[in-house]
Amino acid sequence: MTDDLLDDVKALLEKDFGDDRILKQIRRACENNEVISNFERNYVQKLAEKHLGKKPSTPTLVEKPTVPDVVLPETPTIQQEPSIQTQTIRKEPPRVYSNSSKNSKVMIGLGVAALAVIIAVAASFSGISNVTPDAVKNPTETATESLMIKTDFTSYNNKDIISINGVSDTRGSVNLSIENQKGELVWTEQLSLKSDGRYSTLAIAGGPGWESSGTYTIKVDNGAETKSSTFSFRS
Repeated sequence: MTDDLLDDVKALLEKDFGDDRILKQIRRACENNEVISNFERNYVQKLAEKHLGKKPSTPTLVEKPTVPDVVLPETPTIQQEPSIQTQTIRKEPPRVYSNSSKNSKVMIGLGVAALAVIIAVAASFSGISNVTPDAVKNPTETATESLMIKTDFTSYNNKDIISINGVSDTRGSVNLSIENQKGELVWTEQLSLKSDGRYSTLAIAGGPGWESSGTYTIKVDNGAETKSSTFSFRS
């Protein structure tokens, strides 16, 4: 499918039909196996039908991948603490032999040493219980940076190409959208995440809803959270 699209783009460039900048951007994306948006595919298809004699393709229903439910990992807990608290160390009481005062002193000394060992073990267990909350807390502190979105520039003119990329720590896909200064939806697309959680696409600044200049908002939603960024647009 990408090969057919690339052939059409090359033919349109050779015959000087369409916007050279947009067509060259799409050609580069095809050659580098990058993500090509539905908006760009439709743009090439319409030019090919008009200037290359391509027959209109029969529309097919494309089932969009469903966004899987995101299961947050449970916070690991150390289950050994209850058993540590209930564990008791039994020591055999020192045996005192009445027939030897020397042996009695030796056994008493062993009992004192065993008691010291018990106290040291209890202190070490107490230290483990104090460390546990910090060890569990650290992973959740970085979870707030698990979703990002950005554009290549902070301002665009009419018909400029907007390069969008970001990363998500979820699996499956993310939903992207752009709203104008009135909060109206002017562009949307669903992207599948790569194996490393990254995503990227292109959008053209222009069309229905882009009639007015102002601040536009781009959003990404991975099913667990939503992040947004803004850019200025001049019509």
